[in-house]
Amino acid sequence: MIKRYVFDTLKEHLTKKEISFIVGPRQAGKTTLMLMLKEYLEKKGDKTLFLNLDIERDKEFFNSQTRLIRKIELELGKQKGFVFIDEIHRKEDAGLFLKGIYDMDLPYKFIVSGSGSVELKEKIHESLIGRKRIFELSTLSFEEFANFKTEYRYEGRLADFFSLEREPGYEMLEEYLYFGGYPRIVLEEKLDEKLKLMNEIYQSYIERDISYLLKVKKTDAFSNLVKIMGAQIGNLANLSDLSSTLGISVHTLKDYLWYLEKTFILRRISPYFRNIRKEITKSSVFYFYDLGLRNFALGGFGSLKEMGFVFQNFVLNILKEKTAIGSAGIHFWRTKEKAEIDFVIDSGSYLVPVEVKYKKLVKPEIPRALRTFSKRYRSEKAVIINLALEESVHLNHMEILFIPFYRILENRFFDSAMRG
Repeated sequence: MIKRYVFDTLKEHLTKKEISFIVGPRQAGKTTLMLMLKEYLEKKGDKTLFLNLDIERDKEFFNSQTRLIRKIELELGKQKGFVFIDEIHRKEDAGLFLKGIYDMDLPYKFIVSGSGSVELKEKIHESLIGRKRIFELSTLSFEEFANFKTEYRYEGRLADFFSLEREPGYEMLEEYLYFGGYPRIVLEEKLDEKLKLMNEIYQSYIERDISYLLKVKKTDAFSNLVKIMGAQIGNLANLSDLSSTLGISVHTLKDYLWYLEKTFILRRISPYFRNIRKEITKSSVFYFYDLGLRNFALGGFGSLKEMGFVFQNFVLNILKEKTAIGSAGIHFWRTKEKAEIDFVIDSGSYLVPVEVKYKKLVKPEIPRALRTFSKRYRSEKAVIINLALEESVHLNHMEILFIPFYRILENRFFDSAMRG
């Protein structure tokens, strides 16, 4: 069993009246997580009911709110109990449906899961304002992956493992960069089976979720867009060029990109700027939630060429995870003079430029763009994430920290490096 670290947070929320709403991409492990919660509650002696809208027999209970409540009362009585509803996005007007039941003030706690399509189709956020808390479950983070691969022997001490066991650590990193974090992919050891599983995940997403959302059967343009975006992670997205290449309007292209964001395929990173005349226009850069899906879309599943950009995507995903609770935003920085910084973390109170190097640096190398950035902004710290070097140097008022990738897994180290 692979540990998911959102599990403990969800356990704490079981005592709250709000609906615990688990969202994430297809095959990320939402159902497994809910079954683990169900088992945990039953061991405590609590009553539970599990319903799945992908199962025809369960779907009939969602014909009306009255019918569902009768089913719950039949199974749990009219006392405290926990109701799990899986794949809620299969229900039309799911947000209003759940809102009506919640407002009846019944003695049941609801734990609900759905894909990003819930937000698109039923606008569940607007319907359930003040009535739910969202828990995002993506594919396995690198920390979850590495702990599983090392059989949890170094849980809480992963940085020590990577620091000492360099070569096994690099091999583990490469495996994650190649195959990503879908649980079924991680659990499968054979390459040909991994490939079959990823094909199933990808086709299921395109054929079930996207064709359902777009109300079209031909999804060639959408599928081609995924491939193109995979080929240009870390690069500016020129919407005019993309629409021309795909043979669709810019309006349709924007819709497709929005769908890819809301279904947990793409992350959009906006530019950081203060002087609009000097800095580049507001074109965005896109990265992938899961590296394995990105590689599969490009036909490079299990073997890669552009490792630099993939490693950059890997680092972004960790930075997103570490800054998720706070208010800090992550941007990129590029000027018309082509000075580039991969990421800029901006909390309002601190500003940290972050460069990513897929290299085993042996001595500090300060990029020219970082010198430009330090002259323009009063940042006290900068970070260069690489494969091996751990050192600190100063550039005028700025301390530059060279950090091996595994150090940013440590919350204490991350806070120190990013916030001082």
